Amino acid sequence: MKHFALFYDLVSDYLERRGQYRDEHLRLAWAAADRGELVLGGALSPADTAILVFRGETPEVAEAFARADPYVIHGLVRSHRVREWSTVVGELAANPVRPA
Repeated sequence: MKHFALFYDLVSDYLERRGQYRDEHLRLAWAAADRGELVLGGALSPADTAILVFRGETPEVAEAFARADPYVIHGLVRSHRVREWSTVVGELAANPVRPA
């Protein structure tokens, strides 16, 4: 399994607009977490960017989430991108590397 980081660049009035879509977004996120796809997610402070970390074989798991996310669909996300993340340290690292 690999890790993929989904970055959201949020609109300036994201906090004011998210309320009507938040439950739907959280249902989607928790369903992905329950399937073992979404490892961790949330907005940075200040809330201009959000990061969601996915586990899968290809970036499609993160890309599919973004396509279905009401925050993206309803314009709360200005842009998004997925990057493969080589995780090497920690209990969930995809490719653990320990010192010699």
